[in-house]
Amino acid sequence: MVSRSYSNLLELAAGGGGGGGGEGPLPSLGRRRIPRVVTASGIVPDLDYSDDDAASAASSSDHSSAHSHAPRERAIIVANQLPIRASRRGGGGGGWEFSWDEDSLLLQLRDSLRAHADRADDMEFVYVGGLRDDVPAAEHDEVAHHLLEGFRCVPTFLPADLRSRFYHGFCKQQLWPLFHYMLPLSPELGGRFDRALWQAYVSVNKIFADKILEVISPDEDYVWVHDYHLMILPTFLRKRFNRVKLGFFLHSPFPSSEIYKTLPVREELLRSLLNADLIGFHTFDYARHFLSCCGRMLGLKYESQRGYIALEYYGRTVTIKILPVGVHLEQLRSVLNLPETGVKVAELLKQFCDQNRLMLLGVDDMDIFKGISLKLLAFEQLLMQHPEWRGRVVLVQIANPARGRGKDVKEVQDESYAMVRRINEAFGQPGYQPVILIDRPLQFYERMAYYVVAECCLVTAVRDGMNLIPYEYVIARQGNEKLDGILGLGPSARKKSMLVVSEFIGCSPSLSGAIRVNPWNIDAVADAMDSALEMPEGEKVLRHEKHHKYVSTHDVGYWANSFLQDLERTCLDHSRRRCWGIGFGLRFRVVALDPNFKKLAVEHLVSAYRRTTTRIILLDYDGTLMPQTSFGKSPSSKTIDMLNSLSRDQNNMVFLVSTKKRSTLEEWFSSCDNLGLAAEHGYFLRLKRDAEWETCVPVTDRSWKQIAEPVMKTYTETTDGSTIEDKETAIVWSYEDADPDFGSCQAKELHDHLESVLANEPVTVKAGLNHVEVKPQGVSKGLVAKRLLSIIRENSLLPDFVLCIGDDRSDEDMFEVITTAAQDNCLSPDAEVFACTVVRKPSKAKYYLDDLADIVRLIQGLGNVSDEMHSTMPTPVDAADTALR
Repeated sequence: MVSRSYSNLLELAAGGGGGGGGEGPLPSLGRRRIPRVVTASGIVPDLDYSDDDAASAASSSDHSSAHSHAPRERAIIVANQLPIRASRRGGGGGGWEFSWDEDSLLLQLRDSLRAHADRADDMEFVYVGGLRDDVPAAEHDEVAHHLLEGFRCVPTFLPADLRSRFYHGFCKQQLWPLFHYMLPLSPELGGRFDRALWQAYVSVNKIFADKILEVISPDEDYVWVHDYHLMILPTFLRKRFNRVKLGFFLHSPFPSSEIYKTLPVREELLRSLLNADLIGFHTFDYARHFLSCCGRMLGLKYESQRGYIALEYYGRTVTIKILPVGVHLEQLRSVLNLPETGVKVAELLKQFCDQNRLMLLGVDDMDIFKGISLKLLAFEQLLMQHPEWRGRVVLVQIANPARGRGKDVKEVQDESYAMVRRINEAFGQPGYQPVILIDRPLQFYERMAYYVVAECCLVTAVRDGMNLIPYEYVIARQGNEKLDGILGLGPSARKKSMLVVSEFIGCSPSLSGAIRVNPWNIDAVADAMDSALEMPEGEKVLRHEKHHKYVSTHDVGYWANSFLQDLERTCLDHSRRRCWGIGFGLRFRVVALDPNFKKLAVEHLVSAYRRTTTRIILLDYDGTLMPQTSFGKSPSSKTIDMLNSLSRDQNNMVFLVSTKKRSTLEEWFSSCDNLGLAAEHGYFLRLKRDAEWETCVPVTDRSWKQIAEPVMKTYTETTDGSTIEDKETAIVWSYEDADPDFGSCQAKELHDHLESVLANEPVTVKAGLNHVEVKPQGVSKGLVAKRLLSIIRENSLLPDFVLCIGDDRSDEDMFEVITTAAQDNCLSPDAEVFACTVVRKPSKAKYYLDDLADIVRLIQGLGNVSDEMHSTMPTPVDAADTALR
């Protein structure tokens, strides 16, 4: 039900602002953009008018001009917290006062985007998220109304208990540690999985989805979801709107598959993220880990498409975006221009530079992953190994309050304070304090002043998603004319800066001029500090200029613009595809199909089956009649009965087309009198049980096996879980039971190796699903279809019904042959042709079926129809059958 706080939607639809300032009425909530969730008759009063009434009302409205043009593009930005600061009027007894949070990335991306000429003011932004403060239930409607009209913000009000279990419980105790590589090996090392906290996480994501539904126009709006707090949200949105234009960006690391797979709800989170159209990561490492998880846990494979990494997920293309976020340049430059910044810089110069001291600066949250204690140990090591720096170098560590809470935060604080005391007691001198720990909140201008004065910035987190401190430092060191005067720099002075950064933070790959360190290696970090202090001035200048060029061109606006452009590109084909949802709960996903690619309807097939008299039915075995994952590959009695029922019909020519050896097929289907068999991709063909096997191509020399088999054995010995299957005409190396990543890598090497050594042999090397096969040239399943059509045409018969079902790449040849057979006059002019693949995927087939169960129901249905129509009268196919025998 729509919240009472949005009961003024009709007023907004008419163009009224409803009071208050802000940016005027929401054009995207105008009458043409009433969200679908409120367009049902009776939900919003007076919406039940005709088009003529609407036209009349528009012509008499003062806002008619607003309706005469297309609405602006709109992005709905969704995050755990709104970019809003809230405070009580009059010391807590009055109403609420709200202001923008200038430090929020969500606000910065909007403001910085406007600096990009290709977007300018063409896009409107609406924010959905929570507030930091608890708002009493009685004030929810008033606060929601004010935030929507004044700030384009839609608040999600969460009960205090639910918010605590969601944020401090599941997010901070379970997801956040795991994504930073901390396993809950004991209750003290991160929280053990708690199903109640997981339920709270799901419930909050559902609340966010409901709020989005109140304002979204799904055919036009773009939805951009941020960070690990809302990883389930894409499923809720995709379930409600199959074609929603949805992007997700993860601001934290994504762990390796070995870490991630310990999470009990691993598949639910992966599948939900795959319900987005575009998934963004700061680094390739994070994206690679995500793709590895999708491959190992969901069996998905990715590919590069014109420079973009993409996954096919039930017919939808999910694109992976790799781009680190940037800083808000205008904000940083404006802070550097503040008078108080200059005053603070002068103060710091007097405190440090006038005393002939160099400042090393660290700015970190006080949490277990920022590596503050390791940094202090490295600084202690520096002073021990290099006595010349004693009395000259000061480490200023700004410790921001931790965002989480718990025992681990208290331990980090206690350890840091103890180490600072120890270092200062050991190396301190009158008037000299080696470490200055600032644990009070600083104003932003104060932090920028520290950047300006610091000789080197140290960012040595042991694991961090994307740390913008180095970027801010580079911009601050570039400074401006006013600060140059305070620093005593001339107009032509070239700026310099030095960075020591951890290898394990998201910004590290983009800072090629920084000294990268392993923060766990105390000696290496201490050496890096010494190198940064000793480095020649000219090299410091060159490194700074390289960093400044990158940071100033890859700001937050560049990042946001690039993400939204890719989201638009990814969603271009939404309107051209037919979509519907399948699955229950968090396993829900959307199947997207090309309009010409349809699910094979049993009713349609049976109707054609009844009308026809000369039928060809071609069935693949593995993956079609038998699951690929089945341990035992022999057919069940149910499968045998089903095939017998179909092949007993004298109007049918039923063929099982397999890659198996002919001896195996003979043994398995010995009780099927009328079933035709094609073995080893159709190299061998047998029309009936008592008929002789024939070859579809001339028998070739098989001496090439003596070359291929030793090569395959080498790869088998080095790839645990791989096997070799030697067939009469082919040889197959399979890695179905091997590690998927290693097996795939080995398969590529084997493929290239075999192509090289067999270059002069009459064979082809094919890579398939979990296997590499060598077989004679020209052999394919398409040969079976061609051979059967040729036999029937030689007997002056034309089939009027063809059904072909297969599941993998080798079956595509059959699909191609039967779909073009009518053009070659091999079929009756009014023949019904059904080429059908298993599971929706790119295929030459026109139809698809979802799974093995669908295939069984279909074949059983055709068998039942045959039993009903059974007759002993001779048919045209009887004559053909006689000729074949």
